[in-house]
Amino acid sequence: MAYANPMSLVSTEWLSQNLSAPDIRIVDASWYMPAENRDPKAEFEESHIDGAVFFDIDDIADTDIPLPHMIPSPEKFSSRVRKLGLGDGSRIIIYNRDGIRSAARAWWMFRLFGHDDVAILDGGLQKWIDEGRPVTDLPSKPMERHFTARQNNMMLREKAQVRRNLETSKEQVLDARSKGRFEGTDPEPREGLRGGRIPGSLNLPFDQLFNADTTLKDAADLQAAFTDAGIDMNKPVITSCGSGVTACVLAFGLHMLGHRFVSVYDGSWTEWGLDDSLPISTGAK
Repeated sequence: MAYANPMSLVSTEWLSQNLSAPDIRIVDASWYMPAENRDPKAEFEESHIDGAVFFDIDDIADTDIPLPHMIPSPEKFSSRVRKLGLGDGSRIIIYNRDGIRSAARAWWMFRLFGHDDVAILDGGLQKWIDEGRPVTDLPSKPMERHFTARQNNMMLREKAQVRRNLETSKEQVLDARSKGRFEGTDPEPREGLRGGRIPGSLNLPFDQLFNADTTLKDAADLQAAFTDAGIDMNKPVITSCGSGVTACVLAFGLHMLGHRFVSVYDGSWTEWGLDDSLPISTGAK
């Protein structure tokens, strides 16, 4: 069994061989939970793949609302990525420092705004470094490039749509959080959040899509992970998580299997869990 969209994932070997191609643009989209006490931008400045630019998911976001790193307007997204030298005609390769996590969020955002020529570096920067490939601390100097943003709302779900789905069940909801958070037995990392899940949702912790070296599992093992989680590959899927980041990892995995009807609930549990008017479920599924 092969990936349905193999060009959406590139190996470190492929990137090494194509690094100097004129249309290639490298993006570091590393991000960490606040409790991890890490500064992804500072780490980027200390070491990154030559030519990479830093994509800050907390800045390239709607900063006028209290929820973290929600999608910005098309105009803001276009303005920010244009200044990073990312635009029409670019083949964008995205990584984060450890495996695939926030890289998938940036990948999804580019596709949401109409740029499909985008891929993720399998294994991330750590695999690149472990293989002895070069990094640098020299700042990149991107030339501004035009970016045409066309938002695809079929890839996005908002709270009202997810609430309506409780009645219609037209779309399967798949949660990327850990089993303990999904069942409400482990505390949420953000204050004020109820524990539990969206009623009727299924659970597939995002890290179950990876091998021990944080590379993506092969297609057969990916398929098995989604099947074991209860997903019908012939029905639409809404992915969710804590704040819309690792939901994109599940969306990426489904994309690699060729699923065409996948959307991300941007507000995810941070939005749902804060709203006491919304129902929740707890305990084992």
